[in-house]
Amino acid sequence: MLKSKTFVKKTRSGGVMKVVREHYLRDDIWCGSEVCTECKQESTVLQKDACMESSLCSYPHYLVPDTNVVLHQIDILEDPVICNVIILQTVLQEVRHRSAPVYKRLKDIIHEKEKRFYTFTNEHHRDTFIEREPGESANDRNDRAIRVAVKWYSQHLKTFESDTDGLKVVLLTNDQGNKQKAQDNGLLVYKCEEYVKSLIANPELVDRLALSSDDKNEITSSKVLFPEHLPLSRIQTGIKSGSFLQGTFRASRDNYLEATVFVQGEGEDSTEVLIQGLQNLNRAVHQDVVAVQLLSRSEWVAPSSVVLQDEGTAKDDEDAEEEEGKLRTAAAEAARKPTGKVVGIIKRNWRPFCGMLNVSQIKESTRHLFTPADRRIPRIRIETRQASTLSGQRIMVAIDGWPKDSRYPNGHFVRSLGGAGEKDTEEEVLLLEHDVPHQAFSQAVLSFLPKMPWAITPEDMMKREDLRPLTVCSVDPPGCTDIDDALHCRELENGNLEVGVHIADVSHFIRPGNALDKEAASRGTTVYLCGKRIDMVPELLSSNLCSLRSNVDRLAFSCIWEINHKAEILKTRFTKSVINSKASLTYAEAQMRIDDTNKNDNITKSLRGLNKLAKILKRQRIEKGALTLSSLEVRFHMDSETHDPIDLQTKELMETNSMVEEFMLLANISVAQKIYDEFSECALLRKHPAPPPSNYDILIKAAKSKEVEIHTDSAKALADSLDAAKVDGFPYFNTLLRILATRCMMQAVYFCSGMDSDFHHYGLASPIYTHFTSPIRRYADIIVHRLLAVAIGADTTYPDLMDKHKQSALCNNLNYRHKMSQYAQRASVAFHTQLFFKSRGILNEEGFVLFVRKNAIIVLIPKFGLEGTVFFDSKDKVSPNIVFEEEGPTLSVEQHKFHIFDKVKVTISLDDSNIQHQKIRMALIEPVIPGVSVPAPDTERPAKKQKLDH
Repeated sequence: MLKSKTFVKKTRSGGVMKVVREHYLRDDIWCGSEVCTECKQESTVLQKDACMESSLCSYPHYLVPDTNVVLHQIDILEDPVICNVIILQTVLQEVRHRSAPVYKRLKDIIHEKEKRFYTFTNEHHRDTFIEREPGESANDRNDRAIRVAVKWYSQHLKTFESDTDGLKVVLLTNDQGNKQKAQDNGLLVYKCEEYVKSLIANPELVDRLALSSDDKNEITSSKVLFPEHLPLSRIQTGIKSGSFLQGTFRASRDNYLEATVFVQGEGEDSTEVLIQGLQNLNRAVHQDVVAVQLLSRSEWVAPSSVVLQDEGTAKDDEDAEEEEGKLRTAAAEAARKPTGKVVGIIKRNWRPFCGMLNVSQIKESTRHLFTPADRRIPRIRIETRQASTLSGQRIMVAIDGWPKDSRYPNGHFVRSLGGAGEKDTEEEVLLLEHDVPHQAFSQAVLSFLPKMPWAITPEDMMKREDLRPLTVCSVDPPGCTDIDDALHCRELENGNLEVGVHIADVSHFIRPGNALDKEAASRGTTVYLCGKRIDMVPELLSSNLCSLRSNVDRLAFSCIWEINHKAEILKTRFTKSVINSKASLTYAEAQMRIDDTNKNDNITKSLRGLNKLAKILKRQRIEKGALTLSSLEVRFHMDSETHDPIDLQTKELMETNSMVEEFMLLANISVAQKIYDEFSECALLRKHPAPPPSNYDILIKAAKSKEVEIHTDSAKALADSLDAAKVDGFPYFNTLLRILATRCMMQAVYFCSGMDSDFHHYGLASPIYTHFTSPIRRYADIIVHRLLAVAIGADTTYPDLMDKHKQSALCNNLNYRHKMSQYAQRASVAFHTQLFFKSRGILNEEGFVLFVRKNAIIVLIPKFGLEGTVFFDSKDKVSPNIVFEEEGPTLSVEQHKFHIFDKVKVTISLDDSNIQHQKIRMALIEPVIPGVSVPAPDTERPAKKQKLDH
């Protein structure tokens, strides 16, 4: 049966166009119930005898939630207890339109067979489709469509039920108007809260209820604490006229009364607006998109250097005013920034947050404060009857809303993650807080893996070059199982050298658009935690079929150059290939071969040739202005049984590290040029923007304090002045300077060539660059492989690959995933460092001052690659006499003056007084400052003698 739907659409020129769409109605759509004998269904989803036990519904029943119930009570619907649910097409479409994260969660529930969620396409069923009536809003029409579908279901199922207590259909809605109309139509309808509270066997489910607007009024006081948020219509008018600015709200980690709003502009015209004080922050939460109004210039302030943590006691107005006063007086002298106030919320960016419960001291109270692990998120007020059980556990909580008369947002309990401080729990928190997808790969994804046993077929060989006779080998860190790259070098008859970089051909196994490809694109990158790896692609590929292990045939994508002995490239070619690596070496093993004069086998000769060329390539790069920066990376040695860290050392870099790096850089640059030449509009490239001059202020000041000059007009000037920076008797000075220079840099990012004009990679001093060499662990490289394959005629293209807007959106996700992965890796190192110091007691170590603050110094301990803060003001002691000078910067404490790079000696210990925010505590031993320095402990707890698991 055919119906036509007519829409009126505005054209770009301002005209009006009539669009007619055909809408097919059918009478053969299944209802999904096992009791039905009329629908010709292959399998049924909804069962009669496995229904929830409810004091409201003592009969078997199916649930039909409306759109708002799905949007706000998804945590309830996800609970294993809730089953036999009909999701109407109307609801599914509305949810998709209104919330992508909830839509994804709903789709995941529908795919879980044991949940028995059935999607009914009511919009295409002849008996349940309805037209929108004249004057009826889209929302009212959808509510009516839901009621019509519920009525049809009730009557349809009644025909198969002989007893009066037969199967019923229950509509769940929180909309009073919709509920009333449903009752008037004779339907069975309940509010979601009513129904959940009636579930006899599962009283704990009440904790997971999101608060409705009715409940919110009960919890909050009558005192208005915050200004009203403006309606969206007012906000949009204000943004158009320029009286409001739109931007992303970024809360401060160190100061709960301060935030910035990042306002995206054209090119370099982006600005940051400073927000200070509770009223001006006006209930915005980190990462919300907000509208801000600039204050008059006379009210502009500077960012505060005071550290203020919200202690979670409901402060009265005087306390808040006193703390805000501290902010302003501390900021008065310094440079002022554009300052504003939040006038409205454009888009909430809430997610479930990990943290811990502060159990209320009031006996029998069900109302408690939750402290998120992320200091940028405000405390959340929740109602729970399980407080005694949840105390000491890491839990997840979602925000439901933030009324203007409540000091904190209201929320609800989602789930428990486990005991705080336990390694598995903390790892789960770390992954959730950094939004790292870490669930097991679904069957849909795994179904696209090759069937085992797998072998290279004659068809594969026809399209590839057979490079198996070449002496190819890989060089990687110890224990590496996802080997992306291998190398070879041999002398040609004409006296030149042939060098090949061979990269795992992952794009052969992952085809565009299938579930495996979509999952890899979503994950974006493999995340390396201490002792654990969260793979971007399933293990069969990452550690087996795509890993270029020794002595097995593997599919590769090869970049091969003819190079003379001056490391000048004469020819470059790219080919799909088959290789057989002759050795999988660690950096140390490769170095030993190169250095051992008695070794002259083919592998060693190949490595020596590569190493010799790499040194020339590196010198050439540095002459062009490439930067050699420094950052301290640590490596943990784990106990083989407990997997706890038992030793910690900074990573040593050898010549072979540099050798591999040079050829990876060369391959990436060669591939970047090739894909850009072929596809100037849709090449996926990587750029590194030059930092704004102000970024270098701290570096220039630090060098100046040791009478060394740093020039930052260009990357070349910076590289040269870093090379020349030396201080007699202070060999570590140059490394410290390079560590500081690294902090001045911008983030490198992926971008689509058709959407940008600045391609330059500042750090590498290269006009063009991409990522080609790690497709097992980076999705960007898979796209680059596909582009290169099309460019050389080795594979076919597909529409998304040539769509610059789709490529650009993909780049945004990859940049986000890459950044979150880096943060998660750092957090993992920090957690394992805490575990290491927990078993060590107090240690004394030498370090260097890296930064000077108003009330503290930041100290770097090179031995452990560890940074910590030595505070000079304390709540429980009389503060010493402190004078901070911005110009130096220097900090005078009593009679001693601290400069950047001063050598100090500190005690290091773990402060675990706050189980959620454990931190490494440092205290000064040398220089000795009366009233500040801590006497060194008499004994250090010896490290246990344990077997190192390398």
